[in-house]
Amino acid sequence: MKHVTIYTDGACSGNPGPGGWGATLIYNESRKDLSGGEVETTNNRMEMLAAINALEALKQRCKVDLYTDSEYLRKGITEWVKGWKARNWRTSSNKPVKNQDLWVRIDDLTSQHDVTFHWVKGHAGHPENEYVDNLARQAIPIG
Repeated sequence: MKHVTIYTDGACSGNPGPGGWGATLIYNESRKDLSGGEVETTNNRMEMLAAINALEALKQRCKVDLYTDSEYLRKGITEWVKGWKARNWRTSSNKPVKNQDLWVRIDDLTSQHDVTFHWVKGHAGHPENEYVDNLARQAIPIG
């Protein structure tokens, strides 16, 4: 099984507001950068879309180490999603889960691969995290 390392980040100018996401996939000596943006979104949605688009880019089942500076993304998929699904996409306080559309997608994608989520401190000089942060910021739509 191929082992791919992915770094992801999201950025928003205002929250909500225009936002961008960036991801880089690393396999052996190869790299692939991905990015995109939306006119009206939130930082959390951009963090999630970075991971979704990166995982969707994989053409076969892979072992993946995915690095994010978003605890919302990491904890959501590794800790909270099971309970949300068991409660029919309701939180423990019986409110609808925010970003359910994206959680459904990422939950499905993580079942197609062997994904381990790792948290890295954002804006702390980690070279790959800074790199994808720059991709995300550059993808924010202007105007």
